[in-house]
Amino acid sequence: MTENVELDALHQFYSSLNELVGTESMLNIYQHYKGTQLNFPIHLYDRKLAAECVLQEFNGHNQHNLARKYGYSQKWVQMVVREAKENNKLE
Repeated sequence: MTENVELDALHQFYSSLNELVGTESMLNIYQHYKGTQLNFPIHLYDRKLAAECVLQEFNGHNQHNLARKYGYSQKWVQMVVREAKENNKLE
């Protein structure tokens, strides 16, 4: 199927996608999502699930690392930890 694709004639979006993921994956994405308007979240990780991970991994000294790992601010990590302490979910 990929051999029948005229790469030079691709729409700019599909051309960029093709460069990023390759022709076969680009065609799979095209078949699955064509006509759909997509909006990609800024954060890779879900806020609620990331907060759970932060609470599991927090050791009292790694706020900065957790913020970088999950793509949120240190202030957000501090808030998650503070709320967990207030609700007795973190010791």
